[in-house]
Amino acid sequence: MTDMTFSCACGTVTGTIADVGPSHGDYVYCHCTDCQAVPKLLGAEERILEQAGGTALYQTRCARVSFQSGKDRLAGVHMTDKPTLRWYASCCDTPLFNTYANGKLPYTTILLANCNAEGRAALGEPRGHLHLADAPGDTDGLKPMSMAALLRSFFKRLVKDVFSGDRRRNPLFDPSTLQPIATPRRLTSEERAQLDT
Repeated sequence: MTDMTFSCACGTVTGTIADVGPSHGDYVYCHCTDCQAVPKLLGAEERILEQAGGTALYQTRCARVSFQSGKDRLAGVHMTDKPTLRWYASCCDTPLFNTYANGKLPYTTILLANCNAEGRAALGEPRGHLHLADAPGDTDGLKPMSMAALLRSFFKRLVKDVFSGDRRRNPLFDPSTLQPIATPRRLTSEERAQLDT
């Protein structure tokens, strides 16, 4: 078992993802327009976007996340009307996590650009690349992956988190209400459109 540490760009928000590896989560790249727009919104494109404009992600069980510092600096934004909540460090505008809008549907996806090299190495090879049709760069040689394949793995973890009670141990959500610990804002359609230009 390997623990993977993470930090925002300025080092204020730090923490750990416990017990990472191919059997405990899914390492993928996402090239969707929202994943490209989040770092653009926050001025973090150079830090976050990797090959072919993709974001390296690791999706795992929500209770594996813990914070050592800076939890009070977390903020959230909805890029569209979709329920995906994008978490970032307000101290330096570093994109950090993706979750559902509340803790009722448990999962936590961490942006791997913020993680230590040893932890990333423990993940093995990425399972594939999501939404390659949206990629702005050269995608030759990249292995496509369907959302259906990712959802099959996700569903198994979701069931465990619901029935074990672990969804109430996600540090990003209040354990009693399952609402986010920081009230997120939602971009207007005009703000979102500007990011696509």
